[in-house]
Amino acid sequence: MGQQHLAGPVTVALVEDHQVVVDGVRSWFGQPGPVTLVAQGPTIESVRGVHADVLLLDLNLNGTMIVDRIGDLCEGGQRIIVFSEHEEPETVRAVLDAGASAFIGKGRATRESCVETILEVAADRPSVTPPMAQAIATDESPHRPQLSDQERLALLYWFQSMSKASVAARMGIKERTVRQYIDRARVKYAAAGRPAPTKEKLLICAIQDGLISPGEVDVYTSLAARPDR
Repeated sequence: MGQQHLAGPVTVALVEDHQVVVDGVRSWFGQPGPVTLVAQGPTIESVRGVHADVLLLDLNLNGTMIVDRIGDLCEGGQRIIVFSEHEEPETVRAVLDAGASAFIGKGRATRESCVETILEVAADRPSVTPPMAQAIATDESPHRPQLSDQERLALLYWFQSMSKASVAARMGIKERTVRQYIDRARVKYAAAGRPAPTKEKLLICAIQDGLISPGEVDVYTSLAARPDR
């Protein structure tokens, strides 16, 4: 699993419409440290165009839940951490399936835990917070993790002997997003008690669960091996 080495503090943009929360987060990142708040606004549009390693996103903005907007943000290559009081397992699963890298519950967040999660996400490492662990553990099929369509597709292309860069080109996304999809799949399997630290183990789990058929992998490999390909 590749690890990205970041030079300087990790930059964060915050989308939050409650000033008391903004002030609290600003106090966490206002002092010299590993994380710097570079932008803040009450809507997604208010921070659009700002370059930040991580977008810390409230889920309820001006009384409207914005789960349906997370997918588009992630498809653009943005690392998303949802920061919300809506910690219901079904809500957490929905934002993770949409592509969010992590979920932090406002009710139990501390500066230390928030910084740790931000650093993990910024370095494209898997992060499992308490709400995420609870959501995965209470899934209706805890031993068969639910992968999003994009996660499954990234795994399929990767299993077909493509490099992560080739997978990214095939899917029209950034390579780090491919790594996030693969890492999230590993996190989900680990939380379900079926750790898959290697590519081979992850492939076995995916085939066992019917997420990928052996034919999907074998057919591509045999075609790729043909002299005229």
